[in-house]
This record gives sequence, structure tokens and C-alpha cells, in this order.
Amino acid sequence: VRLVESGGGLVQPGGSLRLSCSASGFTFGAYGMGWFRQAPGKERVFISAITGSGARTYYADSVKGRFTISRENAKNTVILQMNSLKPEDTAVYYCARVFYWNIIQSARGYDYWGQGTQVTVSS
Repeated sequence: VRLVESGGGLVQPGGSLRLSCSASGFTFGAYGMGWFRQAPGKERVFISAITGSGARTYYADSVKGRFTISRENAKNTVILQMNSLKPEDTAVYYCARVFYWNIIQSARGYDYWGQGTQVTVSS
């Protein structure tokens, strides 16, 4: 199993970024996927998750209405579109494969993780 994030960078407040996570080594459409983020000195926190089919999505309150998760199963890719970015969105963003759907808001609900991509929101 391999997960590789891309798309991070430096953006001004109010701007947008599109993160991608490319997956390989497993039947992608059979698994839910999620995004977490970790700011310096803080715990890794849940951002969003999506079911294997893409029919259901879930968001943390802090990003609801600003971030959108989607997936392209034919391309083994999960995407996080981030709009109206704020300085407090600055963190390393990780994608992960769902292991236990009942606890998707916990890192314990995931079994494989990418290496992360840095997002910095600053003027």
C-alpha cells in the first residue's frame, strides 16, 4: 500500500489549494479514505473522509463549507479542495486509508498513511 500526497504550498489568506492523494497497492474503490492535518506541536486531527464509492462525505466543523473531498476511483486518487483558507489551516496534511469506519474521526481508524504535504497560509 502506498499513498502519496501532493499539491501543498504557500497561499495567501482567502486563497485556495487542491491537494491530491495518489493510491496504489490495493483495490482503491473498496476503501474509504480520509484527510488529517497536523500543526506544529499539535495532535493530528481529522479533516474529512469519503466512502469507497464517494457517495458519503464527512467533515470536521472547522472546515465544513470551505473544504470539499472527492475521489476519482478510475485514477486511484482522492482530492481535497480547500477554499477560503485561513492562517489556522497551516499544517501538514495527510491522506490515509480507512481501517475502521466507526471511528473515522480518530487516527486509530486508519491503517495506512501518506508522508504528508505542507500547507502554509500566510500573507
